[in-house]
Amino acid sequence: MRGTLKTSTLESKFPLLRVENNCIISKFADITAAYRVSLPELFTLTGEEYEALHGAWLKALKVLPDYTVVHKQDFFIEERYETPNDGSERSFLARSYERHFNERPYLRHTCYLFVTKTTPERMRQTSASSVLCRGFIVPREMRDTDAVTRFLEAAEQMERILNDSGLVRVERLTEAEIVGTADDAGLLARYFALSDERRPVVNEDIRLDPGTMRIGDKYLSMHTLSDLDVLPQSVATDFRYERLSTDRSDCRLSFAAPVGLLLSCNHVYNQVIFLDDHD
Repeated sequence: MRGTLKTSTLESKFPLLRVENNCIISKFADITAAYRVSLPELFTLTGEEYEALHGAWLKALKVLPDYTVVHKQDFFIEERYETPNDGSERSFLARSYERHFNERPYLRHTCYLFVTKTTPERMRQTSASSVLCRGFIVPREMRDTDAVTRFLEAAEQMERILNDSGLVRVERLTEAEIVGTADDAGLLARYFALSDERRPVVNEDIRLDPGTMRIGDKYLSMHTLSDLDVLPQSVATDFRYERLSTDRSDCRLSFAAPVGLLLSCNHVYNQVIFLDDHD
């Protein structure tokens, strides 16, 4: 007897209700503001600047209301460097630089920040409550407009604090950037295709098997660092990178660099912070 796979459409499992006023609204009535984050280049920050950047993030998170979920998502996609062909005149050194790096592989880094206002009940739910594990979704009523307004004002304040630090640049994503246009696939389509290409992408099958997940021809290996037993005994904002440090110079890297640009393969690095009752 031939075995059959249980299939469902993405539409039936899709957790989002709509995108409105540059906000993502889920079928559980969670409201999310999405941002594009420009971070400092690798090897450019000192230890003091890492401390200042860490302080800016802490200050920004403290202005957000209770029961907010902050999700920072970093995409690292393998690409090959292409010489710009814009027709502009270049010096001899510039042309030599372009030829030297042409076709060399590198990891392109794109960073997003999602700030979600939810409820105490939703904060206590586990992955078993995910819409991907259920056959139907029961929408909730939207919270009162005053609560939504206060949340969006807090998100704007968070954005200002981060931009005022001078170390990062945070830009709010528009509705078109989220859902896409005729020329741009949009954030949602790129995420479901595991692609960072701007051009429109083709929807591919998502297959879930025990211990395996596949999107099109891309196989996923997922790892979680959440148990205290698997975390280091001590953490810091940065560490000395011995390979590029000398007796006279100190090269500093972020504490999470080994799972960022130093991890030389296609990967997505997710950091999720749950802001419970501040009291």
